[in-house]
Amino acid sequence: MDVANHDLVQRLSRSKIYEDYQAAFGAATGLPLSLRALGETQPINHGAPRENPFCALMAQSSQSCAACMEVQQTLTEGGGSQTVTCFAGLTDTAVPLKVGDETLGYLQTGQVLLQEPTTAQFARTARYLMDWGFKTDLRRMEDAWFHSRVIEPEQYAAMVRLVSIFAEHLASVANQLAVQQQQAEPPVITRAKKYIQEHQEEEIGLADVAKAVNTSSFYFCKLFKKATGLNFTDYVARVRVEKAKNLLLNPNARVSEVAFDSGFQSLTHFNRVFRRVAGSSPTVYRQQLSLHA
Repeated sequence: MDVANHDLVQRLSRSKIYEDYQAAFGAATGLPLSLRALGETQPINHGAPRENPFCALMAQSSQSCAACMEVQQTLTEGGGSQTVTCFAGLTDTAVPLKVGDETLGYLQTGQVLLQEPTTAQFARTARYLMDWGFKTDLRRMEDAWFHSRVIEPEQYAAMVRLVSIFAEHLASVANQLAVQQQQAEPPVITRAKKYIQEHQEEEIGLADVAKAVNTSSFYFCKLFKKATGLNFTDYVARVRVEKAKNLLLNPNARVSEVAFDSGFQSLTHFNRVFRRVAGSSPTVYRQQLSLHA
């Protein structure tokens, strides 16, 4: 597990934008929503508001919890959005939270039935539970299962789309957090970030910044990576891409102008770095802004 990315996801999960969306999504859909860092092994939506009572009971047993963890693993394989139906007929979905090409974690929802529950279907579920030596009262499990939320597949697909749209916005917040000052940051790093911000339109290298803050390049390189979780080049790229995003809000600004005004020395390099950090080309990013306006 990448410690820096894990800490970033934890900060996002405590952010007001995430807490507000989680509450609004739950109130509108009746479904749980959770944010999990890449590599976390906690059962799906466990402890989240509106967690399915049947799933909450399942998480109490090591045998049945193993089945939930298998679903969790399947959901987070492949890097894209995944929807999986578990042995009990409940459907779960994970939508990746990405900054550029890098997956930080997943927004997860679900724990729903996509068709009306039947006695025969629960009988099959109960056989699994008994084979696993499940100790909880099966009558209690049955009552919880039959009270699971039932949603039409088309309606559920629309809810997943809402999560996907939010994931795009949350990725933008994650990118901003990545370039903000870290807690308990060494003063030399604070000065370095200020220097980068003031000189981002120029050709600046690690040696230039190290000299500006009166440290050796070797020491500065190690300290910067430790303090920010990013190497120097990636950090400067994120700073410049954030400025480019703001400049792209102006529909009259040419992409080439945005590139040079953000500190990139060539349009080709700008397009390549912007796509890596933001996940799309500058042109597509601007088109998406128009669609969401």
